[in-house]
Amino acid sequence: MALSPHADTPAHLLVVDDDDRIRTLLQRYLTGLGYSVTTANDAKHARKLMDALSFDLIILDVMMPGENGVSLTRAVRWQGDTPIILLTARGDTPQRIEGLSAGADDYLAKPFEPEELALRVGAILKRARPAPAAYVLNFGSASWHHNRDELRRDGVLVRLTDTEKDLLRVFAARPGATITREELARKAGVAIERSIDVQVTRLRRKLEDDPAEPVYLQTVRGLGYRLIHDA
Repeated sequence: MALSPHADTPAHLLVVDDDDRIRTLLQRYLTGLGYSVTTANDAKHARKLMDALSFDLIILDVMMPGENGVSLTRAVRWQGDTPIILLTARGDTPQRIEGLSAGADDYLAKPFEPEELALRVGAILKRARPAPAAYVLNFGSASWHHNRDELRRDGVLVRLTDTEKDLLRVFAARPGATITREELARKAGVAIERSIDVQVTRLRRKLEDDPAEPVYLQTVRGLGYRLIHDA
């Protein structure tokens, strides 16, 4: 199984290309390697998918009708750190430079061998795999002891529900990263995505010194939440 860098589940890839043949080829090939693959035929379609789903890596054609791949790369990078591989025309050096400057992690010139693309995907996902969560994360007077699943305030154990523990595990595995409500709901086993806001509010009461003015469990407007800890 080709694992996601953030969980023991298949890595979810988004393939964006206006060429039906390439989309079909890559979906079949990468699915055969154990990846979960979703496809889009242009940037507009890709944006809709990214609003609804979470992806571990994006394979993105540069030359597409409408918005091009470089512009979409900038938009993705502005919102987060999802790895991107650009597919470019052979010999088109200026576009490759522009794409890398926009935040792409790698590029591959067309035509290409699917095996080479798969190797690049695997290498990037491996690099994206986060380091193990810190033994202790500190948040002012509170601290999360990861190996014991314990939250303490001024050394005193704070009672957490199972859902609150699940949320802290997800946040602690990727401190500083923006995590969408959809991903939090899935990994914390919350059936209704909008109830994540309620769970986060409750968790803030136990984590923050001033829950009304959260410093550590921050809202990222329109996206989700991120957990910041003391240096």
